[in-house]
Amino acid sequence: MAMKKIFLTEEEMPRKWYNIQADMPTPMQPPLHPQTQKPIGPEDLSAIFPMNLIEQEVSTERWIDIPEEVLEKYFIWRPSPLQRADALEKYLDTPAKIYFKNESVSPAGSHKPNTAIPQVYYNKVSGIKRLTTETGAGQWGCALSLACTLFGLECKIYMVRSSYDQKPYRQLMMKTWGGNCVPSPSPDTAFGRKMLEDDPGCTGSLGIAISEAVEDAISSPNTRYSLGSVLNHVMTHQSIIGLEAQKQMEKVNEYPDVVIGCVGGGSNFAGLSFPYVRDKIFGKEMRIVAVEPTACPTITRGPFAYDYGDTAAMTPLLPMFTLGHGFIPEPIHAGGLRYHGVSPLMSQLVLDGLIESESCNQLQAYEAGLIFARTEGLVCAPETNHAIAAVIEEAKKAREEGKAKTILFNLSGHGLMDLTGYDSFLEGKLTDYSLPESELEKSLEALKAFPKPDILPRK
Repeated sequence: MAMKKIFLTEEEMPRKWYNIQADMPTPMQPPLHPQTQKPIGPEDLSAIFPMNLIEQEVSTERWIDIPEEVLEKYFIWRPSPLQRADALEKYLDTPAKIYFKNESVSPAGSHKPNTAIPQVYYNKVSGIKRLTTETGAGQWGCALSLACTLFGLECKIYMVRSSYDQKPYRQLMMKTWGGNCVPSPSPDTAFGRKMLEDDPGCTGSLGIAISEAVEDAISSPNTRYSLGSVLNHVMTHQSIIGLEAQKQMEKVNEYPDVVIGCVGGGSNFAGLSFPYVRDKIFGKEMRIVAVEPTACPTITRGPFAYDYGDTAAMTPLLPMFTLGHGFIPEPIHAGGLRYHGVSPLMSQLVLDGLIESESCNQLQAYEAGLIFARTEGLVCAPETNHAIAAVIEEAKKAREEGKAKTILFNLSGHGLMDLTGYDSFLEGKLTDYSLPESELEKSLEALKAFPKPDILPRK
């Protein structure tokens, strides 16, 4: 009988995070100042981040020590299990072996505390008393509320209004952990008030929520901003996922042929995949696949360009695949995958041919989630369901080709707070949505005025 769960002891858990900037074949191009459009320096970020996190953001050190105080909090749920989806394999009648890293076991139910806890720790030792942030589906807001309560900081969360309305229990989780969650756009900031004045029914976007959180951080005492995805230090903190997975797969003498993750800003995908991308850089053969929604197809259809990380153009210009910082996506249920841009690190690795991308529609994702729930028993977040849909296609391909292969994916969060989405799917109320080309072209108009990054041809 195949081993169902592969564990590490607390002693076996990695003590360092992996920073892929040390090994990238093409260095990332610099972020640009939002006003001068010149490369930014560390001091330009000091109004929104503490210097210890800024140092990690620009570091090219391969390994970064995990502080003891962070490890202590990680031990609440880490190391997370690696699991074999043998019931799904049987259902699909595939020769493929399917493994998943189960990040849903964290108190917040997702991978997000892997960076929330160190970010709050580094802010606390810098003397910061309060953090602001945005959240889409609410998983990041829950994670930061959890981390803030563990370290004794205040937390203000601007939640994309469509998700705020769809997911009331995520708001309650934040409140339980002491977080103050408001729908975005909100009347609490000048930018939020302007958006509501222009469109009182605005469903919001991550870009708008980021603008509100940044404005709040800049204008409030002893306050900094915290971001749950996209930035380099976030990707580094999340590498604990892939580093653990590598140790766990070694225990059963396995190595993946395909690594799969869903992508919004890139944090859960990078967390699992970047340690494997390093192996690929150094000659290992495998495919690494990023899956995004057809409603928000950032990598599959967006250009690689300099763009703002937020709607109000307050953040630096980042070199990334983007749909345009003014893009407001349809309110699909996978709220965590509705960001207009993607991690600059990940974007460069796509350009270098180390990561490939594909998109998946909403109905296909929920169908995959239903299959997984009815075989493996776990109800997954709609974001994770996009990865599962790609896993199912890979497993079917293996069956058709008669080839054994090993597939590894990241189960980035549970769906116990997303049951209204499952209900809508089961009742036949959900529809598919692919971003029309005319809307994409309109959203990208603003980029024409920005500097252009160097673009290598996709391999």
